[in-house]
Amino acid sequence: MEIITTHINADFDCLGSMIAAKRLYPDAEMVFPGGQERSLREFFLKSAQYAFGFKRVRDINLEDVTRLILVDVRQASRIGAFGAVAERPDVDIHIFDHHPAKREDLTGSVEHVELVGSTVTVLSHLFIDQKVTLTPDEATMMMLGLYEDTGSLTFHTTTVKDYLAAAYLLTQGANLNVVADLIVQELTPDQVRLLNDLLASKTVLNVQGINVTVAHASVDHFVSDIATLAHKLKDMENLDVLFVVVRMESRVFVVARSRLKEIDVGDVLAEFGGGGHAAAASCTVRDQTLLQLLEQLPKMLHKHVQPHWQVRHLMSTPVKSVQADSTIADAHQSLSRFNINSAPVLCRTEVVGIISRQLVEKAVYHGLQDQPVSEFMTSDFHVVNPQTPVEILKGLIVESNQRFVPVTEEGVLAGAVTRTDLLRHLASSAGAPPRTGDRGLIGRGGRRYKRNQIQRLIRNRLPKHIQDVLAHLSAVADEQGVATFLVGGFVRDLLLNVENIDLDLVVEGDGIAFAEAYAKKHDCRVRCHRKFGTAVVIYPDGFKLDVASARMEYYLSPGALPDVEHSSVKMDLFRRDFTINTLAISLNIELFGEMLDYYGGQRDIDEKAVRVLHNLSFVEDPTRVFRAVRFEQRLGFNVGKQTEHLLRSAVRLGLLEKLSGDRIFNELYLILNERNPLPAVLRLAQLDILRYLHPTLTKKVDYARYFEEAKRAMDWFDLLYTGQPCKRWLCYLLVLTVPLDRSGIVALCRRLNVQQRYLDLFDNQRSVALDILRRLEKRGPQMRPPKASNLYRWFHPLPTELLLFLMACTVKDSVRQWISRYITHLADVQPLLTGYDLQKLGVQCGPIYRTIIDDLQNARLDERVKSADDERAMVLRKYRDYLA
Repeated sequence: MEIITTHINADFDCLGSMIAAKRLYPDAEMVFPGGQERSLREFFLKSAQYAFGFKRVRDINLEDVTRLILVDVRQASRIGAFGAVAERPDVDIHIFDHHPAKREDLTGSVEHVELVGSTVTVLSHLFIDQKVTLTPDEATMMMLGLYEDTGSLTFHTTTVKDYLAAAYLLTQGANLNVVADLIVQELTPDQVRLLNDLLASKTVLNVQGINVTVAHASVDHFVSDIATLAHKLKDMENLDVLFVVVRMESRVFVVARSRLKEIDVGDVLAEFGGGGHAAAASCTVRDQTLLQLLEQLPKMLHKHVQPHWQVRHLMSTPVKSVQADSTIADAHQSLSRFNINSAPVLCRTEVVGIISRQLVEKAVYHGLQDQPVSEFMTSDFHVVNPQTPVEILKGLIVESNQRFVPVTEEGVLAGAVTRTDLLRHLASSAGAPPRTGDRGLIGRGGRRYKRNQIQRLIRNRLPKHIQDVLAHLSAVADEQGVATFLVGGFVRDLLLNVENIDLDLVVEGDGIAFAEAYAKKHDCRVRCHRKFGTAVVIYPDGFKLDVASARMEYYLSPGALPDVEHSSVKMDLFRRDFTINTLAISLNIELFGEMLDYYGGQRDIDEKAVRVLHNLSFVEDPTRVFRAVRFEQRLGFNVGKQTEHLLRSAVRLGLLEKLSGDRIFNELYLILNERNPLPAVLRLAQLDILRYLHPTLTKKVDYARYFEEAKRAMDWFDLLYTGQPCKRWLCYLLVLTVPLDRSGIVALCRRLNVQQRYLDLFDNQRSVALDILRRLEKRGPQMRPPKASNLYRWFHPLPTELLLFLMACTVKDSVRQWISRYITHLADVQPLLTGYDLQKLGVQCGPIYRTIIDDLQNARLDERVKSADDERAMVLRKYRDYLA
């Protein structure tokens, strides 16, 4: 069953949008999820002739619902009984809305969302595109919704598209007389003035991590229906919690609305003698002034809002620690190696102090490197437990100036929280509900995905067999008792709706044991790399899963491969190249779909920015220079300003010269294997990166012409369906070498440590091909075209990639035509006679067979013979001396 529904307290925009949606889903039932606003109720009572077959929720068996079509709403909490239906995994959701996105928005398999004045506008433009013809009654109902939500096209939220939608509805027969008779003018002039005052005064209070909006005003006369103003303000600003406080004459009126279960506005306003329920309440106060009430309101909010952020949501675990009897030198090495600023000091398992990198460096400077850490550690410090409210933690860090706070549980170190963790939380996590697990969701702004949203993305965007794999991984993770996460590019591309089924997993524990357990259960093979704690699970059909133990890396020198140690998922994500690749999704059953964002990956995806995690990122691994460009161009992002500064510094410092040829070649291979590598190549040239491969490869080279011609040639070749393989990356790499002479190509191959199987192609074969090209380009228009047999003799020894390279390099269409002719007509030409036929003709066996076959092939290429009989006659005539 298909259901078209909308939000509770429906208005005319809901009505018009539901009727419009009925045209798109003719078999669906239209059902209001709850009550309607007064104007809509009166419309139903007074205008029975406009009945369109609406049903009530009680007439619907919710278990039969297979698809929900939501109009003018995207939150499960606002659609009444259909909220539970929307959460069911078997229910398909289609959304038509015009409100700004919120973190709790449902995700639909079909979404039409535009920031316009009404949802009717969104649907009208769909009808315009599809050339849908409406009945006059349908057009009138839709015009009602459009006029109500845009204030008869006067609100500041009205857009050009709203006017175009109104014009379309008029052409479909919308009756403006009926609209004028039925529409309720929501706001009087006094209400408009009061609403403007409320908008100008609104402020946001952060109460226990929840944003509460308070708007206040003062008027000397009575203005009716403040609840309407509160409703309008809440919808206009898309607010979760709103308190409207207005002084009228000698009284103060308060109206509150809440969409969050953490704030029961009925309880809050009960403190002022008012009443209501958790989502809506009001009160009238006679014994306090407006200012007094505004001073009291924050206190009451703090009293009734339960702390929901705890230390366990922010802390990192496990934590690198230092033993009290370790030397200062050992502590210095550990802190520097893992790039951490502070560490707890343990006496066996008890936390006895804190040591900082700054203190250790000063001790080393003073020659105290051989002294024990216990002599200089900070022993006056506070600890917290995982359940400590964040407000208490904030007091410890701010008032006690303690930058690093150990977290203990039953006297044993369980984790740690730093001042940076707290600042990130305060700056970006306010208003977001906590995770149900023990890990923090510490992003830096941007869209925040909730569990049900990620689960829906997985259902809607991933193939069924991948969904099954994730379910199997989830079960094994719980059986093994280890926290397991999807990480990296797969998560990034899931959010971007980019196809990617390369699954990378991180296990907090023994990743190899997890892989072996999974493989045993699902009849797979495992290839292990015990030094790095990684494994590859290989299915019988070749599908692969990459599994790694959570680890942290440190570099002994710039450009070197890293050494690794086991760590937490947070530290594992910190070793990633860019923030957009630091997102993780929990796979354990209880937390399936939970997003971990410690380093602002969601924000940078929203901002389309490629950013490194720390300032030494390119120093530790200069190959990230190439990766930054590759991700920037592939995703249509921009390298962040600071990141580009660091990238250019790394290039100027010559760090690319420290990279091995194999690593550079691999990065070039990945770039040239992109669907369109030209933008990345141009960016590499702009950043002066290519000249580190060879000084001749500068931004002065016209790469655009050569790469575009190469792409045209390869696209043409693909359309031939010859069955011959063509390595596009190899052709592009050849094109990249256009400015190099033979000595230059030899130097480049040496720098890139090109594999032996490609050396002959780049050196000898490339040189031969370019010689042929030069000879062909010298042929004037008055000269006869080369014979087919010559074309075959020149081009046949060359691989396909070199032929397409020549097509990209030449400036003459005639040369392209000759190469094209060889590929399409000449490459597969063979004589009809075989050695067996020559034997039957009486030709004596020996090397002469090869000569005859080649001669016959040339004759066929040049069309001097056409049939097998022609070939026999040629042999008998030309090689009669070799007949037995």
